[in-house]
Amino acid sequence: MARAGSARWRPVARRRLARDPLEVAPFLLGKLLVHGERAGRIVEVEAYRGAEDPASHAYRGLTKRNATMFGPAGLLYVYFTYGMHFCANVVCGSEGVGQAVLVRALAPVAGLAEMRAARPKAHSDLDLCRGPARLCQALGLDRAYDGADLVTGDRGVQLLDDGTPPPEVPDQGRRVGISAATELPWRFAVPGDRHVSRPRPDGGPVDAPSLSCYPDFPAATGSPWARAAGPEVALRTGPRPSAVTPSGAPGTDASDGVCPVVP
Repeated sequence: MARAGSARWRPVARRRLARDPLEVAPFLLGKLLVHGERAGRIVEVEAYRGAEDPASHAYRGLTKRNATMFGPAGLLYVYFTYGMHFCANVVCGSEGVGQAVLVRALAPVAGLAEMRAARPKAHSDLDLCRGPARLCQALGLDRAYDGADLVTGDRGVQLLDDGTPPPEVPDQGRRVGISAATELPWRFAVPGDRHVSRPRPDGGPVDAPSLSCYPDFPAATGSPWARAAGPEVALRTGPRPSAVTPSGAPGTDASDGVCPVVP
């Protein structure tokens, strides 16, 4: 039930998600997360490997809170953290294992007016979906969507593929906002994409004074990242935020990452 794009947008097959999160995470780069008329291209993710990963919600086993992580691949796991934010994850691996990939950042593709209305304090369109809490606000995702099937779109949320391939060599670095297994380089991002949250996994800058060299929007003629973008993807510029709190990750209950507080 793809709504926010064209007939070329197809659901990602469940079998493609029923793999190790370290395979699924880079595979998700370039895919589209769609809710109704709003859509964003995934540009940053983090892998969490369940019982093998001390930073995972599933590390200590099945609970009421993390039950969705133990479901079939392709479900949406949404959790609430620090009493104010939601973060969204794509369940992957085998059913009963408890593995998922956190979606950390999106490049807005459709429904920007709705996103702006949902995030009126965003400094610019760059910040609409840059960070896991921000993208949930922009897409209107909360715990009501926990357990939604991203393959069938049973609750209006889907993971879609428009043919845009993931980068051959993604940026890779340590996960953000966790206190366990901090040395593991299980964070993946699209190289050079300015929607990636800070600090960038490649150690480079996040912002730039001009949007003219965007590789992932229509201004970059011929770029595969512009395939599904319509004319409404004309970015607003704005003042650079003075500070940003590191974004959240599905860490253990005692070490949940802090989702962004700065708009």
